[in-house]
Amino acid sequence: MFTGIIETLGTVVKIEKEQTNIHYYIKSEISNTLKIDQSVSHNGVCLTVVDFEDSNTIHKVTAIEETLQKSNIGHLAVGDYVNIERCMVANGRFDGHVVQGHVDQIATCISKEDLNGSWLFTFQYDASTNNVTVEKGSIAVNGISLTVVNAQKDRFSVAIIPYTIAHTNLQQVTVGSTVNLEFDIIGKYVARLLGNR
Repeated sequence: MFTGIIETLGTVVKIEKEQTNIHYYIKSEISNTLKIDQSVSHNGVCLTVVDFEDSNTIHKVTAIEETLQKSNIGHLAVGDYVNIERCMVANGRFDGHVVQGHVDQIATCISKEDLNGSWLFTFQYDASTNNVTVEKGSIAVNGISLTVVNAQKDRFSVAIIPYTIAHTNLQQVTVGSTVNLEFDIIGKYVARLLGNR
C-alpha cells in the first residue's frame, strides 16, 4: 500500500522489450536502497524490482501486457521522469490517502492553466468505466495523491502548488499527455455496493 506522497523522481535510462513484456531501467536517488522483489510505485503502478545495474544506482522493473494495457507505462521513453514511492511503513504518517498501486484507467490532460503561483490541470477520462470523482475527494494522478476540484462525469481538475510541480513528473505533463488514474478506494467500494442494489 502507498500514500501518494512521491519520494523522488527517477529517470528512465534504458528500455528493453522481451516478448510482450517491457523492462525499464530507472535511475533514482533511492535505487540503491531498494531490494530485489520489493514493490515500488512507478507513476502509480506497483512494479517489482527484479535487478540492478551500475553499482545498484539503477533498478530494473518489468511491465507485463496487462499493466501496459491499463496504464501509460508503455508510453515511457528514455529520459522521461518517473514518480517513485516505496510502500508505506506500518508506523509511518499517513500524509496522502490509501493508494494501492493498481491503476484503474488513463486520462488525457485537456487543460493546463498557469495561475501565477499555481497550476490548474484538467484531465478527461472514459466515463463508461463508471469510475467517479467527488468534489474535494482524493485521486491519484501518476501516483500523486491530489485533491479533486470541479468534479464532473468524465473529467476533473486538480490545483498544483510549485513544490509538487518541482518534485513530480507533472512538470512534463502538457495538453495531450496521458496520466495514470487510481480512483479513491472508498468511492470504488461504495459505487460497487450501490450498483449491486
